Amino acid sequence: MSTLSRKDVAHLARLSRLAVTAEELDLYAGQLSAILDAVAQVQKAAVEDVPPTTHAVPMTNVFREDVTRPSLPRDVVLAGAPAAEDGRFRVPRILQEEA
Repeated sequence: MSTLSRKDVAHLARLSRLAVTAEELDLYAGQLSAILDAVAQVQKAAVEDVPPTTHAVPMTNVFREDVTRPSLPRDVVLAGAPAAEDGRFRVPRILQEEA
């Protein structure tokens, strides 16, 4: 069981540029000690034979295959556009760039 002293917590607070009161030093010393104990417990786990994973359960790809399919003819699509030019949608310029 690790125990942080008030001096240790005051040093950490100073490094972190945190202003803490005397009461907070006692409170944080206990809380940080509990956190360090929990981390120490996790470090004891036997994980040599456990492969690294990104998820706790196996994941499968839920996306469909990307297959090319016929689409609407360009004339039909551009017929519904507010403005078209040279076979493309015409939109207002939004950037101040030179043409």
